[in-house]
Order: sequence, then structure tokens, then C-alpha cells
Amino acid sequence: MSTQTSYLFAPDIPSLPIAGSDERFPVRRVYCVGRNYADHAREMGSDPDREPPFFFAKHPDSLVEDGGVFPYPPGSSDVHHEIELVVALGRGGVDIPVEQALAHVYGYAVGLDMTRRDLQGEARRTGRPWEVGKAFDHAAPCSALVPAARIGHPTAGAIWLEVNGETRQRGDISALIWSIPEVIAYLSRLFELRPGDLIYTGTPAGVGPVQEGDRLKGEVEGVGTLSVTVGARG
Repeated sequence: MSTQTSYLFAPDIPSLPIAGSDERFPVRRVYCVGRNYADHAREMGSDPDREPPFFFAKHPDSLVEDGGVFPYPPGSSDVHHEIELVVALGRGGVDIPVEQALAHVYGYAVGLDMTRRDLQGEARRTGRPWEVGKAFDHAAPCSALVPAARIGHPTAGAIWLEVNGETRQRGDISALIWSIPEVIAYLSRLFELRPGDLIYTGTPAGVGPVQEGDRLKGEVEGVGTLSVTVGARG
């Protein structure tokens, strides 16, 4: 005799659109790589030549789709933009070899790692976790996913962000300290990766504050664009 699970309320499944498809990509976890461009690592006071990769997480329900609104978050007066290439996994695993890592990638997107810099800085100074500065509501805007079967696996290409038409960040994904296969392999030694996981791969230099009403537009060459507007305080 079969039984059907009954939930107290309908579960919400975070997801992203897939470019050119009516299907959506269900998102399980959102991992982020810290300081993965040398110029940004120096900008943040670190030595990129010696630092191994480190990771933090955002909540899947913090995704904001292309064309959406990022409400200025409460509790902060210094919120920064960080434009990033996002990797979406279609296969999971543990201890994934570097040479096999790209076979686990479903596709790519353009993301923003929005950061309450003042709260993150206070957490650093006191030795506390970063969640309050990184894992807040709406902190992970992301474009539609583009399947790797369509565009391949990008290893070079411009990445940039404009705020109100003025360029703030510009770099090239070829400057990643840890490549996408290396990031996947390293992360899979720390967590069991699964289909639906996203990896925000790091941001180039030029991060800076946003204000209510700002219009943010970013691009990763060969992948896509992402546009969001900074809304009123949430």
C-alpha cells in the first residue's frame, strides 16, 4: 500500500530558467569561491600567490533572476557588487579528479555576489562567520543558465559590470587563480556535490558600493548578461 507524503505547507523549490528552454534548473546549494582573481585578492588585502581556495555559501532562495530587483538589505549601509561567472552542476560526486570535473558541469550563467561589506568586515574583525554579510535575502542575482552543450566550457572571455552605465569591474575569466575544474575538484573533497549545485567562481577587482535606484548590468563574454535594479530597503 503506497502512502503519499503530506506537507504542512507547499515547499518552494528555488530554480533558474534555462536559456532557450521551457524547463527550469532546480537549485540545491550555492557555493562561492573567495578571492579567486589575483587583482581582487590584492584589493582585499590578501596574497594570491599563497592562498588556497576557500568557500562560503549562500541560500538557494536568495536567487534573483535577470531583470529583477535586488532590495537594498536591512542592517547595512555599505552593500557591494561582485560580478562572477557561475557554474551549474548536472552531475555530482566526491573526490572528483580535475581531468573529469568538466563532465559534471551542466552549464554556465552570470551572477552577482552581493555583499554587506560593513557586516562582513565586522565578522572578520571578531572572528565570526560571514553569513550575515553574504547569505542574506536576495544576495545571489543570477542570469538564465546556458547549457555547456551549446557554448562549451569557457576558459577566457571578458567579465565586466556597469553601474548606471559606468564601468566598475572589468577582467577576464582566464585570470582565475583556480580554474573551474580545479575548483570543482577541490570543493568535492570538502562536500558531496550533487546535481543542482551552483558555484560562484570569484570576482575581479573593482568591487564597490551600490545605492537605491542603481541599475547594474554585467556580462561574461560567451555566456550571457545579467541586469538588476537596486530597490528600496527591504
